[in-house]
Amino acid sequence: MYVFVNAAVSADGKLSDIRRGQVALSSSEDFERVDRLRAEADAILVGVGTVLADDPSLTVKDDDRRAEDGNPTRVVLDSRARTPTDAAVLDDEAETVVAVTDEADDERVSALGNPADVVRPESPDDRVDVRALLDELDRRGVESLMVEGGGETIASFLDAGVVDELTVYVAPVFVGGRDAPTLVDGDGFVEYVDATLRDVERLGEGVLLSYSLNGSLN
Repeated sequence: MYVFVNAAVSADGKLSDIRRGQVALSSSEDFERVDRLRAEADAILVGVGTVLADDPSLTVKDDDRRAEDGNPTRVVLDSRARTPTDAAVLDDEAETVVAVTDEADDERVSALGNPADVVRPESPDDRVDVRALLDELDRRGVESLMVEGGGETIASFLDAGVVDELTVYVAPVFVGGRDAPTLVDGDGFVEYVDATLRDVERLGEGVLLSYSLNGSLN
């Protein structure tokens, strides 16, 4: 499976501000690029924090592109089944998979199981095991997975060593705040994750950075 991460950050590396709400960082040119990526992906994944903060639909916006390619499967990394039952990601526009652990409340899992397909990949602790989830998606025929965030989710995929490519749009704005979420959050890495800068592109008023990594599930 090809796993690629895509995100937009401020010039100081923030995904959002200290309120952790949705912040418009991408340019119109980047929105168009992201829509193309979504159309080409078999599945799109976000963490439940992104669902709670942004309520994204994770669908292809361009009508012609959606008519030709359809919407990708939507995947939510949600260890404790906190996804609201009225979340946009649970509408009928596309298939949705919610990955939980044994820590999830059974009533919450049951409530989500109607609009979504709830899966419990074998996980050694209270967080969904990334590799086990990828195995599950592979069995479902997913060959390319787009990871859109947030910072904790991106960190877990980098830590698992499964990311092949990372693209990040850097907006010309400074957000600040020691508690504002960054591109890669989590506990940090004892051994740093190496990447190779593949391309730098001016996109609108910002810059698109493209990195290659050593994903291990190709």
